[in-house]
Amino acid sequence: MEFNTRLLHGGAIPVNPGREILPPIAQVTAFRYGSMEELESVFQHKSMGYAYSRIGNPTLTALEQRINELEGGVGAVCCSSGMSAITNALLAVCNSGDEIIAASRLYGGSIDLFHDLEKLGIHTVFVRELTAEACRERINEKTRVIFGEFISNPSLQVLDIPALAAVAHEAGIPLFVDSTTATPYVANPLSLGADVVIHSTSKYINGGGNSIGGVIVDGGKFAWDFEKHAALREFKKYGKRALSVRLRTDIWENTGGCMAPMNAFLSYIGLDTLGLRMEKICKNADRLAKALAELPGIEVNYLTLETHPYHQYVDKELNGYGGGILTFRTGSKEKAFRIVNALKYALIASNIGDIRTLVIHPASTLYIHEAAEEREAAGVFDDTIRVSVGIEDAEDLIRDFTEAIAAAETGAEL
Repeated sequence: MEFNTRLLHGGAIPVNPGREILPPIAQVTAFRYGSMEELESVFQHKSMGYAYSRIGNPTLTALEQRINELEGGVGAVCCSSGMSAITNALLAVCNSGDEIIAASRLYGGSIDLFHDLEKLGIHTVFVRELTAEACRERINEKTRVIFGEFISNPSLQVLDIPALAAVAHEAGIPLFVDSTTATPYVANPLSLGADVVIHSTSKYINGGGNSIGGVIVDGGKFAWDFEKHAALREFKKYGKRALSVRLRTDIWENTGGCMAPMNAFLSYIGLDTLGLRMEKICKNADRLAKALAELPGIEVNYLTLETHPYHQYVDKELNGYGGGILTFRTGSKEKAFRIVNALKYALIASNIGDIRTLVIHPASTLYIHEAAEEREAAGVFDDTIRVSVGIEDAEDLIRDFTEAIAAAETGAEL
């Protein structure tokens, strides 16, 4: 099956007990049993079943299985947010004293998280460009994982996953990839060599801007060294599935970061149209970027522009698409604000992946806690505007941004 058909008719689509075409919303706290023996068996993981929604819920399972099939993993765990997914994935493989190698060009919230992990004794080595060579130079006996965003938000650097995975695996270290901005439609990190894929489902997977969530997908191919990765040692008997089992029965369960059933349902519905939305979004972003690149004084950052330093990866890893995010520099913070305030269709909002075009000044919002050096390392400057392109007609978006930029130049009111 092709992508859109697989979304609707793939093997992960459940046959629901009441023959519903969508999974029922199990909006409950707990599940009743006929005897203590039955419930004991579920708690011991000897029988399939649900006991308490913090540790499992059938609506979450429906979404998990569907995303897992799209990514080609052996198991997925839905979390309360994308940040919860990153936190649980890293804590599952790192103990105090361990190190992470990560790209410095990350979403601001992820950078804040790595600073918090420092307080737990987990140190992060930031690399300005997360390349195989840079990682090889920094891997040491304490390194436990390499982490990066497939398409970094908002700098739009692209990971060379096959090369990174080769270096990581040579050192006995897994590669974790946040693929939120790529989505399963644009790229499949596990097939390229990554070991774990993470998404903020709040973004493109949901698409409607109506629920928060995250997901961790375990590729199930990494050969864990349980002496090196002591955090997984007590799950050694599960072999390559050790991470999935620890997440499901230990760290994810104990930290309480489960997705709400209603949010899982809304994201399940959103997933139906992921392929259609991403195709339209990527085409719109390409047209808008090329139109803005023609304007004097505007420096556009988008992957399909032939001058982009990562343009080669559009065909190499991204199936010909550039994703739904573009940024552009305006010359000053004041001009950036004037442009944003003059837009008619783009909404000023701190999200990406919505069907509506969203715009923000990241330096004064998403990166407000980062020092100037950290912001610039992440590709964020005082004059940067980030655009999350939606599914509006491209002609209207081009006219909206062109007129807003012209008005900002002249000081005219629109």
